[in-house]
Amino acid sequence: MELSCKSEYALLALLELAIRYQSSEPLQIRQISAQQNIPDRYLEQLLATLRRGGIVKSQRGAKGGYLLAREPWKISLFDVLNCLEGVEARDDEGDREGNANRTLENKVVDEIWQEACQAAHAVLQNYTLQELIDRRDACRQLDLMYYI
Repeated sequence: MELSCKSEYALLALLELAIRYQSSEPLQIRQISAQQNIPDRYLEQLLATLRRGGIVKSQRGAKGGYLLAREPWKISLFDVLNCLEGVEARDDEGDREGNANRTLENKVVDEIWQEACQAAHAVLQNYTLQELIDRRDACRQLDLMYYI
């Protein structure tokens, strides 16, 4: 299992939005892009997908941009990855495709893979954008302590 570049960029962009959630001021693509070093055009596509998935909302106008659609503590990492990658749908596909022609060994491997996916989903559902912020802040505190 690997975190795709698309998912990593999306999580970094959402982290920027989550950090500024309390201010209720939208962030523009160029601001997020500059802060997290994400290509503008790619970020635009990611945010459009996240908007369609109900993770972010857009605001038009001179002071427009993107905001989180919900509180950062209500958006799990699983919500984000499922919106971008469709992880739930992909896991279900494996159960249905060609089951009649599968060997016993294939079925055993599939069962273990499904168990691993369920464990990964459980972990991702337990972490929210707020917890990413909290971990980042804790790491910053550790870094500061070394320089004192």
